[in-house]
Amino acid sequence: MRTPYLTLTLAAMATLTVAGTAVPAAAMGSRRATESDLAAAGFRARPATTPERQAMLARLPAHKVLMRQHNGMIHYVYADPQGCNCLYVGDQLAYQKYAAAKQAQHIADQQSFAAQEYNDASWNWGAWGGGFGRGFAYGPGFGW
Repeated sequence: MRTPYLTLTLAAMATLTVAGTAVPAAAMGSRRATESDLAAAGFRARPATTPERQAMLARLPAHKVLMRQHNGMIHYVYADPQGCNCLYVGDQLAYQKYAAAKQAQHIADQQSFAAQEYNDASWNWGAWGGGFGRGFAYGPGFGW
């Protein structure tokens, strides 16, 4: 029964890796969005309130989702030492929700780059150098 979960988990991690490389991470805004997404998916923020927790938090790579398997159970953690000074902890279900939300956001981001139709009756297309018919800007025979 663990095999389907492991396969799904690995697929979700690969998806996040691909999605994560497509857009460079912005500093503060994207971290806040990630933390909000983690919380919405069911991750719990555990504050580093003791010196031992602070030292452990400092040893983890910041702002990366990491998987840990212990006693047959898989957990995911996300360290935020600069923001909340906490460790987000989630189980497989929380991670699957988070991965699905990130996948949906990546698709939505890609779709937002699609060309949008512009209709403005007062816009003077002629001011940009003539008609926009066949051969405009690319020369004759371009195939428009």
